Amino acid sequence: MNNLTNKHIIIGVSGSISAYKAPDIVRRLQDFDAKVKVILTKGGAKFITKWSLQSISKNKVYHNLWDEDAEFGMRHIELARWADAILIAPASANTITNISIGKANDLLSSVVLASDALLFIAPAMNLKMYQSHALQNNLSILINRHAIIIKPGSGEQVCGDIGMGKLAEPSSIAKQVFQQFISTKLTGKKVLITLGSTIEAIDPIRFISNHSSGKMGMELVNTCIESGALVTCIYGNITTTLNTKSNNISIVNAQQMYDKVMDNITNQDIFIACAAVSDFSAKNTKNQKIKNDRRNLTLELIPNKDILADVCKLKEKPICMGFAAETQNMLKNAKNKLKNKGCDVIILNDVSNANFGFNTDENEVTFLSKNLNKKIAKSSKKKVAKKILEIFIKEYL
Repeated sequence: MNNLTNKHIIIGVSGSISAYKAPDIVRRLQDFDAKVKVILTKGGAKFITKWSLQSISKNKVYHNLWDEDAEFGMRHIELARWADAILIAPASANTITNISIGKANDLLSSVVLASDALLFIAPAMNLKMYQSHALQNNLSILINRHAIIIKPGSGEQVCGDIGMGKLAEPSSIAKQVFQQFISTKLTGKKVLITLGSTIEAIDPIRFISNHSSGKMGMELVNTCIESGALVTCIYGNITTTLNTKSNNISIVNAQQMYDKVMDNITNQDIFIACAAVSDFSAKNTKNQKIKNDRRNLTLELIPNKDILADVCKLKEKPICMGFAAETQNMLKNAKNKLKNKGCDVIILNDVSNANFGFNTDENEVTFLSKNLNKKIAKSSKKKVAKKILEIFIKEYL
């Protein structure tokens, strides 16, 4: 699998004759399965058109810091958040200088300043400019800020000089970006994750639900994406932020979640049922608000479909992980769930403890499978998610 699967790379094209190589760099990164967007500076636009870059990248080419089409006019923030890495290739002496001193006078420099993504600089310029003390000092500043400098090649330049300063070859540039991202056993795997709570209507005002925030499921989504997986996220009621790199599908009730899971389960490698799906729904949902006439109200509940059990019954089922939120006889109930539903893994979650679990940022769980019973100590849900997947990968991939 490719290290750049599901990775977002911004290529900044600045003012150098080597800009003509930018489409090839885009293509080479796409060969590693990266998603690429291009920022074209005013100088870069003197050497290559946005149309050629747009055609290759299959994305809009950005150039205007004051973009009225961007949400609240903040295109630089939008792009900064989108990127896993920013590659400036070719990087002119002027662009390197602006970035080294922290300028934000165009879209590219503003995105770099606003982003904590990996920064790659591929210089391209006349050998005297490259060898100058000023330029080398600026590169040293960027190296101290953990930027990765892709050294230029040596040879005959357009001006007739011979020496260091030619843009590195596109294949070498793409390979150096590739090597900074670790390939895992999840890279390229298709993972379907459910999270959050479902809402079962009683009338237009009232409903049945639970305290799930979706935080544990979202940390599993984030960790899978960081590991290179292609994630589909089916979510109900949540109080956490979605990851824009997953295919996010919104639902309200248990039936909708069931339908969306079954619509998307084909060809998935892994299914993680982290959502707190309501076991019951009202048999007769009222179209109008039930009035309080001070008399007892009898509400008849009917069981909802069991999403995890039905996925586990599929002829070509993915590897299935479920969650068991328990308050008593926890280990016994979780083991029964593992057996009765036919899934591969159950994550036992003690929701009776107010210090972790529902509506908190911490959790403590037990990883259960046919051959394993391993407690994961209390920690942040992010660390718990990483530990769950670490054990899962070791056992099943």
